[in-house]
Parts: sequence; structure tokens; C-alpha cells
Amino acid sequence: MARKRQASVSRESPPAANTGMDFATLVTAIRQVHDHCAGQAKRAVNVSLTLRNWAIGAYIAEYELHGKDRAEYGQNLLAQLADRLRRLNVSTCDKRRLYLYLRFYQTYPEIVRSVTAQLQPLVPESVTALQEKVRSATAPLSVEPDVLIQKLSYTHIEQLLNIDDPLKRAFYEVECIRGNWSVRELKRQIASLYYERSGLSEDKEKLAALVQSGAEQTAPRLAIRDPYVFEFLGIKPREVMGESELEDRLLDQIEAFLIELGHGFCFEARQRRILIGDTYGFVDLVFYHRILKCHVLVDLKVEEFSHENIGQLNTYVSWYQKNMMTDGDNPPVGLLLCTGKDHALVEYALAGMDNQLFVSKYQLQLPDKAELERFIEAKRRQLSGEED
Repeated sequence: MARKRQASVSRESPPAANTGMDFATLVTAIRQVHDHCAGQAKRAVNVSLTLRNWAIGAYIAEYELHGKDRAEYGQNLLAQLADRLRRLNVSTCDKRRLYLYLRFYQTYPEIVRSVTAQLQPLVPESVTALQEKVRSATAPLSVEPDVLIQKLSYTHIEQLLNIDDPLKRAFYEVECIRGNWSVRELKRQIASLYYERSGLSEDKEKLAALVQSGAEQTAPRLAIRDPYVFEFLGIKPREVMGESELEDRLLDQIEAFLIELGHGFCFEARQRRILIGDTYGFVDLVFYHRILKCHVLVDLKVEEFSHENIGQLNTYVSWYQKNMMTDGDNPPVGLLLCTGKDHALVEYALAGMDNQLFVSKYQLQLPDKAELERFIEAKRRQLSGEED
């Protein structure tokens, strides 16, 4: 409901400065200016990122067809290209992403009409010449290229690239733009088979209205939490990933608390990003415990405990067990810290830990749950300015 109220406010005409506005009108006017400019900034960043990724895909495609030395690289082209770009500090260009950029270009070739206008100095004639080929060789997009790149972020488009059926992909393009869906909402609708349900529905308009009424919309603020965007802008994860000021300050306190316990915690990372399939996750704090010889993952939620929280942490623990364990390591441990208004809750998450001796040892070496609960609750109340 809050999102809908905000959206309706942003559509109002700003009050004229000479109308003798009251304080409430002043606040509304400033909020409208902020939302408008934030929206413009977000769109500008996302358009630049989208066009960059498309152009990278175009260059790769052209090289695969006409590169003078392409035979030297063959199947290893993307891997070697990713390695060279990494050494040059070109962000978001690992092998997997380069493949997606190539697929982006191949799926949406008509975007060339937008790219040539905005990236003319950087686009060679070989790519610019594709414009005529595209017009004659491909069917038009369901929406105009300019509309697609203005209305959808690259992260949206990446979800659409997973859809092979052009008609199905066009359906989600239109619905996503029409409903101003967030990326999470687009993923949810694809997973819920909205396209298939629409095809079977006798009242398609009613189904569409029902879906759109409950859809999560993209907020107008600059979406720097998108991993692609903040890497593109050179922003460090810690600068953008805190859920709130309270959470960020609590993490500072917990980080210091665990290290000061002297039980063997060695700090390793803050806001550690991991990629599981096509989804990014962020672990708040990562330690390596020199006595237990395992990673300890700490996840803080400034909310009540939920099974979704523990499930997410268990996923992180399982990923670490599969991808980060080395010879001599024990399975990682997850530490979930939840804080509601009136209580703190601590849960330990263990994945694949069959060694009972190790379980007993970790119970001795890791902080006592009651001790952690008292610490978290005290710090939360202190940082929130609540009375004891």
C-alpha cells in the first residue's frame, strides 16, 4: 500500500513557488523533485549499463565471425577474454557474463538502432553496419528498442534471456513494463507460470488485473543495490548493501564483539557476495575460525526470526561447503542473528555436519547463544535510543 501512495504522490503536479505554500506542501514538492531526479539518475545508469553489455556482446559476435586471429582462441575465447579484462579491471566481465552479453546481443539485435545513436564514437563500422541486416533479417521486438532499454534494467533483461520462446518473452516484456515490476517480481511471475496461466484463462483481462494489483513495483530511488550497477559504478559492496543504519551499526558492534572474544575468530570479509545459479547472495560477515578450522558465516536480520532466514543462511553454508572448503577444513558454520523489537534470537545453521566430535567442539568454541542474545539485545536498545 505504501508504494501505491508514493507513486500517486509522484504523479501530482508540483506546486508553484508563488502560491504561498504551507510546510506540508513544501515537503511534498521537495519529495517530488527528489523522486523525479532519482528516477532520472537510475534510468541513466541502467541505460548506460544495458547498452554497454549489448555492445560487448556485439563485439564478441563480430570477432567470432571476422576476427583475424580467432582460430587461436577457439572454444577458449570467452575464458581468455574474461581473464584479460579482469587484469585490466574491467568490471562484470567474467566468462559467464560475457556469454550472457553475447546472448543478449543475439536475442535483441534491433537494439543496434539505440546503440549507434548513444555510443557512436565507440562503435566500429562493422557493428554499425548491422543495422540494415537487422531490419531485414529479424522480426521486430514486441516493444521498441528505446522503450525496452529505458523501461527495463539489464538485470530485468537477463531474466528474459532465460526464455527461449519469443512470444513468451515478449509477453513478459510487455507485462513487466506495464506493471513497472521489480526484478524479484518478474522472477516470481515467470516461476508462477503467469504466461501459461494466461493462455489457459478464460478471462485474461481479469487475471492480468489481479496479477498487476499485487505486483511488487520498482522503487524510484537509484537502485545501487543491484550488483551489476554498483560494480559498473565502482562502488564497494559495503557502501551500499546495509539494509539500514541500525543494521550497519549493529554489524560493526558484532564484528568487534566476535573478534574480541578471543576464541579464534579471524575476520575475512564483510558483505561477501556469492553467486548461486543466477542469483546473488550477500553474507554479512565471514570469519575463519583457526581452532575449529572452518568458516563461520554471520547473517544479521533486523526483524523477527523466520524460516526463510534460516533457509537462506543454510543455503550460504552449503555453498561455502561445496565451493570454499579446502583440504583440512571442517564444514562451515552459519550464525543467524535476528532481532525483533522485544527480543533477540540466535540460531546456528550446520550443513552436512555428521562428525559428532566436531559438533561438540564447536559448541565449546563458539559463543554461547544466551551470551550472544544478551549482547545483541543490549546493543540494539542502545543504538535505537530505547530506555532500559
